Formats: sequence, C-alpha cells, structure tokens
Amino acid sequence: MSASVLYDAPGPKAVVRNRIYAVVGSLAIVALIAVSVMRLADKGHLAPEMWDIFNYAGIRQNIADAVLATLKAFGLAAVGSLVLGVLLAVGRLSDHQPIRWVATTFIELFRSLPLLITIYAIWVGFLTDYSMWALAAGLSVYNGCVQAEVLRAGINSVPKGQSEAAYALGMSKTQVMTTVLMPQAIRSMLPTIISQLVVTLKDTSLGFIILYPELLQTARLIASNTQVNGQYPYVSTIVVIGTIYIAMCLLLSALATWIEKRGRRAKTGIKVAPGVQTADIPTVEDLPGPGAGGAGGAGPTDGGAAGAGVTKD
Repeated sequence: MSASVLYDAPGPKAVVRNRIYAVVGSLAIVALIAVSVMRLADKGHLAPEMWDIFNYAGIRQNIADAVLATLKAFGLAAVGSLVLGVLLAVGRLSDHQPIRWVATTFIELFRSLPLLITIYAIWVGFLTDYSMWALAAGLSVYNGCVQAEVLRAGINSVPKGQSEAAYALGMSKTQVMTTVLMPQAIRSMLPTIISQLVVTLKDTSLGFIILYPELLQTARLIASNTQVNGQYPYVSTIVVIGTIYIAMCLLLSALATWIEKRGRRAKTGIKVAPGVQTADIPTVEDLPGPGAGGAGGAGPTDGGAAGAGVTKD
C-alpha cells in the first residue's frame, strides 16, 4: 500500500466504503436518467414522429447552413483572437510604459465585461447590418485578451538565459521576441491555446442574441416553428444540435492533439546514429598488454622492473 503526496492511501475499510459509494451513486444516476426518459416518453417527446422531422430536406439544409455559418464565425474569431492575443501580449511586455499601460487596460477591461454585452454593444454600435462580423469581432476581442495572458505566461516561462544569450549575439528585441521567445511560448502553451479555441467555438452560440443564423438560432427556429402531434420538438432538436456541437469540439480537440504530437517530432532531418551495443565496448582483457605491438608500454617488465617503456637488457 503506497501513499500519495495529496492524501493517504485508503485502508481496507475505506476501499470497501468507496466502492459502496460508487455503486450507490451510479445506481442513483441511472435511476435519474431512467425516470427522465420515462417522463419524456409519457409526454410524447420520444415518439418517432419527433425525430422524423430531421428526414425533411428543408430542415437538413437549414442545419447544414447553420453549421457553415457557425464555422465561418469561428474561423474569423479564431484568427482574430490569435492575432490580437499576440499583439496584446507583446504590448504588455513592452519596455515603453504607455504601450504597456494601454495593453494592460484593454485586457483587463474586456476580460471583465461579459462576452454577451461585448457582442451586443459591437452589433448595436457599429455593425448593425453585419451580424456575422459583429459576432466575430466580439469573440475576437474577448478571447484575444485571454490568449494574450496565455502567451504572456508562456513567454515568461522561457528561461531568461535564452533571451540574454540572444541579446549577447546582437539580436534586437523584435528578433528575440519573434525567433526565440514567441515560438517556444506557443509550443509550450499550445494545449491551453487550443482549449480556448474550443471555448470560442462554443461561444458562437451567443450569436442568437444578434439574430445571427448559427446553430443555436437555427435550432430555436426549428423547434418553435415545427409542430408534431400538437407539441414542439424541443427535446429532439436539443439532442441533435448538441450532438453536432460535441462532434465539432471533439474534432477540434483531435486536431490540436495531432498538431501537438507533430510539433514534438524532430524537424532537422538528421538521422540519429544507432546506439552502441554492450558487446561492442572493449573490456580490460581486450586491451593490448604491456610492450605488445611496440615500445612505450606501461607496466611491469621482466624481472619485476617497473617504469614506462623501460626494459631489462
């Protein structure tokens, strides 16, 4: 039985108790799900007709258009947030105090504001007729501030000796930032960056507040305008649209994992020499003895005389 740094390893009684809790908790969750399914079935939300609406060509086309609109807004917001994040991170680390103050104020301001308010303010104040650009701009501003803090943490985590060595070679601060610090910061913080991009993808659902036809807005229209057996198919619509969101987020996470693994590989193209086998290493017995193969051998000679290269006449 081993102990952890965070807690003591449970004893036999604690193990039994934890297993009982796990079984009871699992049964409670299963019972809750079963009761929920039964109630939904009694109200007719799980009837086949409720799911048959997704076989209609019009509804399928609406969902496909909504997925495309969601990906458009996400693509613009992802690029905008990364570019803005780099600029804000560099500005916050600037040696010029006014630039540092402006970047810090911008980051702290828009990180404190709710994202929904930012999107709505941009839409009402500047881009009333362009809901997609308003959504992308709001997402870029908020997530750009978050990405800036992630990149700043990554830059500060790079050992100081690397930047000092780069300055010693005569590199300017711009060169040090772009060729030494920023690449390492992006590589080390890539999982966090991708996680924030997943959040950006999910936050596109806030476009419903400005009437942008993304997935959530389309789902609301489908569920509220399609009546089956005197009921609106909210449950089936939520399940289908939620599954699409989950699938997109999983694909983005898989892409991030692939990029991270690919970045770990050596890109020099230099083949590594094979390791030396133990049998190839000479032992003491394999080394030539004193005086073998020529003069200059070290060690005792005939008659027990000692000395380097000294022999007896």
